[in-house]
Amino acid sequence: QVTLVESGGGLVETGGALKLSCAASGRTPSSFYMGWFRQAPGKERELVARILWASWSSNSTYYLDSVKGRFTVSRDNSKTTMYLQMNSLKPEDTAVYTCGIRDVSSLRYNYWGLGTQVTVSS
Repeated sequence: QVTLVESGGGLVETGGALKLSCAASGRTPSSFYMGWFRQAPGKERELVARILWASWSSNSTYYLDSVKGRFTVSRDNSKTTMYLQMNSLKPEDTAVYTCGIRDVSSLRYNYWGLGTQVTVSS
């Protein structure tokens, strides 16, 4: 079982920055993707960024087109923690941000955190 806990959300003005953290505990897969998702009211959940944890690969990452150049996903191996540095925030970034884990051999994210609210005021 894996437990994920997000932190770092809050209220920020347009153009501001926030750094989210997602700490994993428990028995994580040997190789897995850790992703940041977001869901705004009335919209579907979308994958914002993702990073690969695998001994055989460097930090492979993915970003949603709308956040490229503004968001940076990173990881701390010693803490099994993933971060999302969000710069130049826009009102459309307002959402609940949730982290998840999926084994590299799976198509589904099996473990989820409870989420943290990010609100960007205009």
